[in-house]
Amino acid sequence: MRMTRWYAMPESPPDPAEHLRTDHLYDDLVGRSVRGGAVTAIAQFAKMAIQFGAVVLLARLVAPEAFGLVAMVAAVLAFFELFRDLGLSMATVQRPTITHEEVSALFWVNTAVCALVFAVICALAPALTMFYGREELMPIAIWLGFGVAIGGLATQHIAILRRQMRFAALSAAEVGAAVIGIIAAIGVAMNGGGLWALVAQRIAWSAALTALSWSLCGWRPSPPTRGVGTRRLLVFGGNITLASIVNLAARNLDQVLIGWWWGAVPLGFYERANRLLMAPIQNVNTPLMAIAMPMLSRLVDKPDRYRAAYLRVLEGVCMVSMPAAALLIAAPDWTVAVLLGPQWAGAAGIVMWLGVAALYQPATNTTGWLFVTQDRTGELVRWSIAGSALRIAAVVAGLPYGAEAVAAAFAVSGLVLCLPLLFHMVGRTGPVRGRDLYAALAPSALVSAVVFCAVYGARTVPGLMPADPLSALGAAFLIAAIASLLGFAGLPRSRRAMHGALALRSVLFGSGARP
Repeated sequence: MRMTRWYAMPESPPDPAEHLRTDHLYDDLVGRSVRGGAVTAIAQFAKMAIQFGAVVLLARLVAPEAFGLVAMVAAVLAFFELFRDLGLSMATVQRPTITHEEVSALFWVNTAVCALVFAVICALAPALTMFYGREELMPIAIWLGFGVAIGGLATQHIAILRRQMRFAALSAAEVGAAVIGIIAAIGVAMNGGGLWALVAQRIAWSAALTALSWSLCGWRPSPPTRGVGTRRLLVFGGNITLASIVNLAARNLDQVLIGWWWGAVPLGFYERANRLLMAPIQNVNTPLMAIAMPMLSRLVDKPDRYRAAYLRVLEGVCMVSMPAAALLIAAPDWTVAVLLGPQWAGAAGIVMWLGVAALYQPATNTTGWLFVTQDRTGELVRWSIAGSALRIAAVVAGLPYGAEAVAAAFAVSGLVLCLPLLFHMVGRTGPVRGRDLYAALAPSALVSAVVFCAVYGARTVPGLMPADPLSALGAAFLIAAIASLLGFAGLPRSRRAMHGALALRSVLFGSGARP
């Protein structure tokens, strides 16, 4: 029998709509999701390793000033990148049925928006130069804006790969683009390109991702036509974009206000503490969302399976993340000393309070999947506005008392106010109710309390824990792991979740359709 390589582009069907079919996924939806999750996790690890290697290599080839100049422009471009997608990729993934003409129309909308974003960036480049007083920022902004525009051409092709749950092909495109980007950067840097090595990395990454996505997807847009009827898709995507803008503003306001009120040093402590806790959460949430969104979108008309699938993911996330957060709350000083160094001791209190936020943050991140896959993006916008208003009020209330007070106000308000409001809003309609969410979190919350008491109790016993921070953190981790395993083993619901996770091994390594 002739074998087909997993990365090969499928033969182009006579009907382009064949690329948008999803009915074949139901035969092995669980298997595709599990194997796709494994492939995505491996790809995420590979991308993180590539990024780390790029940082190490380029730091030796490019001057620190060059990184700073590119960062000045990148901070501005991050805002414009929100508009590149316009939430239209999620519309392609979410819809139970979507036509070739509709996706083609979305492609041309994305293309037009990318051209507009590029034009706006070019127009703002002189103002950026004047603001920072550095003339070299103008060509950097223009070229990086060009990279943003090129990357936007892959939006719908990536969405189609996700829609059809072709995670191996998608991972190949993403990892391949990352490799090509770093090769381009090293080549330019070794030839004396300086800061242009960093620019080349971003442009090469965008161009490679677009080329690989087009090659592996196989779908091609038809010429733009009128009367396709994409208004509902544009409204759907517009709501997602608006919610993203509101959340982005609320997430960054705390650091802006701390820097304005308290200056660089407290802001540095807060920023590093925030990065220490939230970066791992983001690195887990991004690939998890890539798997869960198409799976839940295919199950939205099957309420019982939808509820079971979502709650299974939520329970798994909480069983890992909540005990880890409890460990950070109990040992923030050791964590900071080991991961950041003794000069960052002032961040320990901030880490402790942000650890409280890390208890519920992974769970709240997943509720966005419910709003989107159930086509409730209007409610998502309303929640984003309400939740952001509560977070901003908490940050402003804590601001006069220092960065640690801001972290405390943010964490406590999220737990006491935002979490109940979110669970109420997301559970009002749809297969997953508020009581389901609380029930899924309850075992992990109980075990997390046990972990905190065990680690904190061990700290209070004189001479029990090592004096060296690294050894002490290792001992605390061992205590937390034992407490977690014993705690989850003693709870029936958690035992079922653990048995279910073990049963997935046969799905992962057994026969079935490729992810």
